Amino acid sequence: MLKRWPALSRFLDDGRVCLSNNATERGIALGRKSWLFARSDRGGQRAAAIYSLIVTAKISDIDPQAWLADLLARIAEHPASQLDDLRPWNWRPEGATVNRLA
Repeated sequence: MLKRWPALSRFLDDGRVCLSNNATERGIALGRKSWLFARSDRGGQRAAAIYSLIVTAKISDIDPQAWLADLLARIAEHPASQLDDLRPWNWRPEGATVNRLA
């Protein structure tokens, strides 16, 4: 636990981080029966990964379909060192500007 202390205490620095993962667990529990029909372990793992991305986008108040469409259109030409910019909580649609108060 001490090795992972920065990750465990992240909620202290960022008020957006929830203390529990209940919202994520609800999404996973809903998909569990669907994954029985994935035909293979790898198929189930891929379905779980995609579903977790969709749930993360929903939690971040982002339209999952718009985010995934933009992500797939941009990821091939996006610098690997800046992939964090495409995560749901950091994502901005291409060409969008952010209004910040000075």
